[in-house]
Amino acid sequence: MDTIERLIERSKRNRQRVILPEGDDRRILEAAKRLHDEGIAHPILVGEREKLENEAQAAGFSLTGIESVFPAPGPILDAYAALYVQGRPRANERMAMRFLSRPLHYAAMAVKAGAADLLVAGAKQPTARIIEAGLMTVGMAKGIATPSSFFLMIPQRRPEDDENPDARGSRALIFADCAVNIDPDPEQLADIAIASAASAKQLLDAPPRVAMLSFSTKGSARHARVEKVQKAVELARKRAPGLAIDGEMQVDTALVADVARIKLEKEDLGDERAVAGRANILVFPDLDAGNIGYKLSERLGGMRAIGPFLQGFAKPVCDLSRGASVDDIVAATAISGLMGQGSIQESD
Repeated sequence: MDTIERLIERSKRNRQRVILPEGDDRRILEAAKRLHDEGIAHPILVGEREKLENEAQAAGFSLTGIESVFPAPGPILDAYAALYVQGRPRANERMAMRFLSRPLHYAAMAVKAGAADLLVAGAKQPTARIIEAGLMTVGMAKGIATPSSFFLMIPQRRPEDDENPDARGSRALIFADCAVNIDPDPEQLADIAIASAASAKQLLDAPPRVAMLSFSTKGSARHARVEKVQKAVELARKRAPGLAIDGEMQVDTALVADVARIKLEKEDLGDERAVAGRANILVFPDLDAGNIGYKLSERLGGMRAIGPFLQGFAKPVCDLSRGASVDDIVAATAISGLMGQGSIQESD
């Protein structure tokens, strides 16, 4: 069983309520059908019931047993509007009702209100719109001010893995941030590191070990960009003293034990919480590095890139690629549901 299959099986043990605001997209309807029939999650579609059912029927399946909601005037919308105004004193209920009449924002407020466990959207809307909806409703996790993203990077199966099945699973990695923050400052990098550790804790088989990447390893070069990463490590350690985090370091030092032994002092390698040579979370210094890094790993390194997933929100908010397949939507929902079963603070 590969990594994605294992994560999907785990998600079935605690079916999360996922709200899907893009019910007018056939891929979403087909994904909802699979999520329901395979017991992966409890889907809640947003849309007019008759239109949803007609679209599903045209695709050759039924929505029987699948819940749907619609942002029509009534007690639920009134309650959501009151909740929105409560968090934004300058807003009024008329403004809130107009805001929440949009399926995306209505769905996000349903997560805020506890009527759903996670939001999955983005099949038809850009990342910026998904982040905006999350910020205006769900909000950020305690202690985190920066929304960010990560990819789950999974090695492709090799013949030698049959002889050592544990080796391949231990090499799954988290890459962050590869899709949202262009040039994060030290505080934002620390946010990304802590949020990524919380994500990894729910998804990876090994304890989180965060490497803060740079073109320098432990002062081998001097530059303002190196100092940025050094400061981020310092901030993250103060905020999450129990987190295994180290840097600045080059990517080969982070991943390859033999290289780490050559480049680092013994005290950086001997502790059971040492990161060098054993990192499973790579935090890139900027979006250039992160985007290039994951695509090189995918195209030349043969890794499968799953994501990007948003992180740092108080509850899971998943941003789909607009080119996402039904399989992608199902996998993203399962993985995002698992992320909702932990918290940022658990990484401290």
